[in-house]
Amino acid sequence: MRRKIALAVAVPGLVVTLTACGVLNGQQFGGGGQERQSGQAAQTAASGAPEQKEQAPSGEQAPPDPAASAPPQQGEVIATRDVKAGGAELKVDVTGLRRQGRLITLSWTVTNTGDTKWNMTSTMGDTSAYLGLTVAGVSLVDPANAKRYRVARTGEKGTAKCVCSDYDVSTEPGEVLPLYATYAAPPPDVQKINVEFPILGVFTDVPIS
Repeated sequence: MRRKIALAVAVPGLVVTLTACGVLNGQQFGGGGQERQSGQAAQTAASGAPEQKEQAPSGEQAPPDPAASAPPQQGEVIATRDVKAGGAELKVDVTGLRRQGRLITLSWTVTNTGDTKWNMTSTMGDTSAYLGLTVAGVSLVDPANAKRYRVARTGEKGTAKCVCSDYDVSTEPGEVLPLYATYAAPPPDVQKINVEFPILGVFTDVPIS
């Protein structure tokens, strides 16, 4: 039996939809903000049908800090990696993973450290949701609880916007690209989480502040 649970969180001037989904006893339900993963590998649950949204009771809503929907300031580097992608040499610095109420915001930079332009195309986006030139494809994975968290969205599929950065098609040598993405927050007892970047790899055990 397939079912979806959506939570609309009110922020002044913004309604953020966080959809919880998962797999229990081999039965999959949902698709969106949070997925329960089956087995040892974290696999994406795909749904071709439009999501049916259910407004949470007003007494259960705790509006987060409005700043959660705005690009955060880049802070101290908490994880770093040198990678090669599309023939370019890059440095990825995770500069924050901050919990704010029911949301959590990931911030990072990508620096082109080589002498070749990085043609990014839509590699970090979610083309199935028409969010190609964004970082909507970056996800958080909680292996202990077998859950995947996807970037928060506003609006309906097809016209939705992600609560995250967009970017130009290419990054020039020496350019530093500051990026961010906002998600539904994992439970308070989750203090570290994995960050999966399309093309750029996986950062494991990134601390949550």
